[in-house]
Amino acid sequence: MASFSQLEKEEPDFAARVKAAFDAHVHKILATLRKDGAPRVSGIETRFTDGELWLAGMTGSVKFVDLRRDPRMALHSGSDDPDTFSADAKVSGRAVEITDRAELARFNGEPEAPEGAPSFELFRIDLEQVVLTALSEAKDALVITSWRPGQGLSETRRG
Repeated sequence: MASFSQLEKEEPDFAARVKAAFDAHVHKILATLRKDGAPRVSGIETRFTDGELWLAGMTGSVKFVDLRRDPRMALHSGSDDPDTFSADAKVSGRAVEITDRAELARFNGEPEAPEGAPSFELFRIDLEQVVLTALSEAKDALVITSWRPGQGLSETRRG
């Protein structure tokens, strides 16, 4: 498992392209596992902060119930329509719930933890794999670049 900052240190150009793909769309698609093992997909917003990729959302969301029970997840950046497609990104890994009130406040830009129950839930993503799918420069093939901690980058062309 790795943080996004580890990817940035090892492969800064690739990390910047992945981040740009995620930042290109407000809504992403999160895949989790239901109690019976069936997949669930949900819309979610994400944020890159302090070298980490974060999931935050409303308390009581079923997707967060899924992640507490089984932290395995996948996240897709969203894609442009074919006429304007340049790249999209996917990450897979494990979601780590953050319950420390000071850390929740810091993420939310508050100087200290407010009284009462937190108004949102927060998970940090520990990365197992990061994939960027992009068009080749000649726009005649897909270039799929993948990174795993300790294994570096690999590339596949499909065209």
